[in-house]
Amino acid sequence: MFKFLHNIIPPNILLEIGPLTIRYYGLFLMLAILAAIFITIRISKWYKIKKDIILDLSIYLIIGGILGARIYDVFLELPYYLNNPLQIIQVWKGGLAIHGGLMGGFLALLFFIQKYKLSLIKITAIIIPGVALGQSIGRWGNWFNQELFGLPSKLAFAIPIDLINRPIAYINETHFHPTFLYESVACFFLACLLFYLHWRWHKKITHKQEKIIISLYLSIYAFIRFMLEFIKVDYTPIFLNLRWPQFTSLLMLVLSIVILFYTDKSKINNN
Repeated sequence: MFKFLHNIIPPNILLEIGPLTIRYYGLFLMLAILAAIFITIRISKWYKIKKDIILDLSIYLIIGGILGARIYDVFLELPYYLNNPLQIIQVWKGGLAIHGGLMGGFLALLFFIQKYKLSLIKITAIIIPGVALGQSIGRWGNWFNQELFGLPSKLAFAIPIDLINRPIAYINETHFHPTFLYESVACFFLACLLFYLHWRWHKKITHKQEKIIISLYLSIYAFIRFMLEFIKVDYTPIFLNLRWPQFTSLLMLVLSIVILFYTDKSKINNN
């Protein structure tokens, strides 16, 4: 079943036409964005929200998400980027941190809902399934870039990593845990769960149910990332004896609890 993961070491370039280079990372990023927009439009129809609003919002979220993801990744590997400043803009080579993308996207969302006088909780709940689906698809870009993999593994579905991409500590190992695959599968099922809840509740959805959808995404994804970080081998800062993404995931978990139990509807909604 996973033979293609075991035997094929993929090139990261999909197509070259003269000076134009199309990379798999960019392809999967585009597919992730399109899938997220598609499912969000589908859900928004249940709530009588115009397609144009979702398309306008998508532009804000794409710009905010990519900027946030890149800035966050630069922060995590600041010494490297200080020595290689030109690589800061080379996003096609990888280096988009999802936690930063979520932060940047949320800031863009805040600006959007203030401008159009929309409900923050409702709009967030509507876009969350698309975010999870986009994450599921986008993770495959890491496979083609041979990045963000886990510890050495002899499992049948362990992935081969080129010598140049292996950490020094594991230079003699050849196959590693496909953490991209673990996260992709988990996010796909998370997206399905959130979509199902919208389908089940959309006729008479309550403010509490909208918050449940948001909190489920934050808490489940936080758990996924927290656990996967135990087997990842990429460099990241350590804070309070935790890898930085683990610490950020704990903050997401706290935020999910705050949203579920302590937010005041009158302060969140602008309707």
